[in-house]
Amino acid sequence: MGHAIGRFLTTLLLAALCNTVLADLATDTGPAPGPGLHDILNQLASRSFDDKETAIRQLAEQDHPRVVPLLNALMNRDLVQHRDSGAILLGRKNSDGWLLLDPVSEAEQQQVGSRDARPVVINNRLRTVINNQLALRDLASPDSEQRYQAAGQLIGNADPEMLSALTARRAKETVARVQDRIDVALNIATLDNDDLAARLNAIDALADSLHPAAKNALRDRVAASDNPAEVRTAEKALARIEARIERYQTADTLFFGLSLGSVLLLAAIGLAITFGVMGVINMAHGELIMIGAYTTYVIQQILPNSHEWSLLIAIPAAFVVSALVGILIERFVIRFLYGRPLETLLATFGVSLILQQAVRVIFSPLNRTVVTPEWMSGALEINPVFSLTYNRLYIIFFALAVFLALLTLLKKTRLGLQVRAVSQNRTTARAMGIRSERVNALTFGLGSGIAGIAGVALAQLTNVGPNLGQSYIIDSFMVVVFGGVGNLWGTLTAAFSLGIANKLLEPMAGAVLAKIIVLIFIILFIQRKPRGLFPQRGRAAEE
Repeated sequence: MGHAIGRFLTTLLLAALCNTVLADLATDTGPAPGPGLHDILNQLASRSFDDKETAIRQLAEQDHPRVVPLLNALMNRDLVQHRDSGAILLGRKNSDGWLLLDPVSEAEQQQVGSRDARPVVINNRLRTVINNQLALRDLASPDSEQRYQAAGQLIGNADPEMLSALTARRAKETVARVQDRIDVALNIATLDNDDLAARLNAIDALADSLHPAAKNALRDRVAASDNPAEVRTAEKALARIEARIERYQTADTLFFGLSLGSVLLLAAIGLAITFGVMGVINMAHGELIMIGAYTTYVIQQILPNSHEWSLLIAIPAAFVVSALVGILIERFVIRFLYGRPLETLLATFGVSLILQQAVRVIFSPLNRTVVTPEWMSGALEINPVFSLTYNRLYIIFFALAVFLALLTLLKKTRLGLQVRAVSQNRTTARAMGIRSERVNALTFGLGSGIAGIAGVALAQLTNVGPNLGQSYIIDSFMVVVFGGVGNLWGTLTAAFSLGIANKLLEPMAGAVLAKIIVLIFIILFIQRKPRGLFPQRGRAAEE
């Protein structure tokens, strides 16, 4: 009996113990959860900036997609405190006061008056903390571009926390351009080190950097240091940087010269056909460029939500419109004036004035803006002092593509053969059965259409206005004459040569004087070689 009671009591004791253990297991789910985003945000209601800083740092540590938007909202004074509840909410200012939203879910809560909520107050120190925390988050981003930008934001930041984060990131960074940015930030911070050897190593490292902050830091070091060796090392580093900057500035000038040359090529290549092949001095050529630019503008107005693709539609549209206008000019004006260059010049000048006035009546005298597509915006950054803008880069390739297409058309097609035959000997071409009037119209239309394409390119670089083409008509004639009348390769060479020459002279002489110098050079050159760089050969050249 005693044994039975003992076993019974033992069983009860074990059961109680098991129940206790199971209860503990049921309630013990791990460490206690930390505060949620709402709790952290509500700490921003404190009047103490130290408490707010603690809340900001705590918020930045949270792994939540709303962290970055909330930090930006705090910077932009979009986080407000409700007067009655004291809660921190998102606030949207409107005419009736504040529209309050939940800061996490962004669900609308209520509309209150302007005095029923007030933005959370932060000072410059807290703004610096927020920027640092955002940079730290971007520094850990899987996107190399975000890490690159974050490293740039931390250049010149001497906060030990930031420097420690940069050092840790540098140890595992694999992208070269991000590594370079981090090295610049760390080396600039090292310039304030008490160790002379460390400062000298940092100066040597910064000598290979083109970042403006590196140059400024070295200048400050030269002014602040009293160590002759350190000053000499910093001055040598500055000299190396300045020499590299000059080389890249020259490269930048050449790039802008090529981009200007590509515009001149597009503007002159059509004139090279009409003037070189037909012998017609068309003073309305600039207005045909203008028509192409306005065609681009009209296409964008027709397709307001398709700016990314409207430019591709505008290219053939501008060609067709300008070509049709050119054919009409040839049919009703120029055809009656062949062999009379002075009268042709005056007549086409009158046509140019008519076209300008027509555009003013239709579109008004005000300039119009053509939206650049997203894929043509921005620049290809080679280094901090040298970048290639995408719009100019595309125009260079586009001009070369148009040149090659025109060259292929003239060399490989029936129309091209007829054009070359008429240009070399009109009488013989007629005797061979070629309708010279038809060839003239098509040739003039082709040259006019290419001028319209030039207008599409110019619309991406400048505003569209009635006087757009006047700026390029003289330059176009100079390109054609300098390169050799009727020679496309000469036009290509002359366009890029004059474009580069203008951009090289502009820093020294100014834009206007640079053009005057180029014009004088061409006049002197023509006196020496009247037929240009690449003169025509054959009977056409002898006539």
